[in-house]
Amino acid sequence: MVNMLLNGLQVSVDEGMTVLEAAKFFGINIPTLCYNEGLTPYGACRLCLVEIGEPGRSKLVTSCTYPVGEGLIVRTHSERVVKTRKLLIELYLATCPSSKVIQDLASEHHVTRVRFRPRDEKCILCGLCVRMCAEQMQGKAIGFARRGVDRKVTTPFDRKSEECRLCGGCMYICPACQARCQGPREEKPICNACLNLSQPCLDYFDDAMCFMDPCVACELNSGRTPKSERRNNP
Repeated sequence: MVNMLLNGLQVSVDEGMTVLEAAKFFGINIPTLCYNEGLTPYGACRLCLVEIGEPGRSKLVTSCTYPVGEGLIVRTHSERVVKTRKLLIELYLATCPSSKVIQDLASEHHVTRVRFRPRDEKCILCGLCVRMCAEQMQGKAIGFARRGVDRKVTTPFDRKSEECRLCGGCMYICPACQARCQGPREEKPICNACLNLSQPCLDYFDDAMCFMDPCVACELNSGRTPKSERRNNP
């Protein structure tokens, strides 16, 4: 067992776990785009960033690839982490505003503006489809090609792959392939139509103090409909 400090609490976790797995074990929700439990961690989307180390000497790391360690200090929702996540969501909204997954992340994390020029691309280079094809479907029909701004997912030599069985696994797992619903302002890079589905917190702190999802306080407020019913009956 490994002893570590997670959001100010002393916890013990199994050696070999990642910080993301440890946080999930204790019910702390960390947003991800490129992570899937059945696939090798990739750390591409950076949304799972957490802050580790003593204040003043801390750094941001991807929790899906960073292993737990004895005496490790982790803050999953510090002010620095939250600001960075919101900036990343803005960038993803500008890159792929047609994705419902990204639009839902924006509403969930109260990102209400996009300060970058929309590019409306069809891929965010998360690598989920590549790993799905190689690790679950045993196909290896697609992969990354080129570098930098020219990087893309394609078949070998951009030709039809004989290894592809048309299983659809790549489309199933792709966050960009899950088309956004037609909200009230679908012509803009951000929708925010789902912001009214969750109650705002009345108290604010430098670091998040509540990690319940859904929030118990919001569920128990008298005269308010539970989140689950509000989602099913917008």
